[in-house]
Amino acid sequence: MIRVLVVDDHPMMRKGISAEISTEPDMTVVGEAVDGQQAILQFRLHRPDIMLVDMRMPNMGGLETISKVRAEFPAARIIVLTTAGGDFHAMRAFRAGVSGYLLKEMLGSELVKTIRLVHEGQRCIPDEIASKLFGSSGEAELTVRELEVLRLASRGLSNKLIAADMYISEHTVKGYLKNIMAKLQANDRTHAVTISIQRGLFDI
Repeated sequence: MIRVLVVDDHPMMRKGISAEISTEPDMTVVGEAVDGQQAILQFRLHRPDIMLVDMRMPNMGGLETISKVRAEFPAARIIVLTTAGGDFHAMRAFRAGVSGYLLKEMLGSELVKTIRLVHEGQRCIPDEIASKLFGSSGEAELTVRELEVLRLASRGLSNKLIAADMYISEHTVKGYLKNIMAKLQANDRTHAVTISIQRGLFDI
């Protein structure tokens, strides 16, 4: 019996996933959680074979949840459920140690299949996600500080206000923005923000 923990902040999504899993004779849902904090507690309690986790949740998001569960349980097998198909989301999820990545629109046809494959020790990447991962331009990933500058820029803050918020100089902000645009191959800061959102780097 494959024991599954479902982690999603939307009640209807959890209900739908649980109902689908429960129709399979070799699967059972052993617990549900609405955020990362609950997920960690539920994982400790039930030690599931598979954890399905939403990337976007309140209090503690999917990536942080994955990292903390994997730190405590290195052998944990985790499948990401998300509405975001951006390549940065996927890369970060796999670097954090997930074994499967599913867009929520694929759940009906791929969920059970993916659970079985991951339980057998395989990694599952949908074709459209794989094409983004392996067909990307290969630009360097943004640093934490560059990402913070870009987030503030996306809110319409000037270089001066970004500098004040981050306790750095305007010259340093300009340097970060130059690096960001080079890494994302963007024409300007607005273009950089647009690219980052499309790729799932962050949301606004």
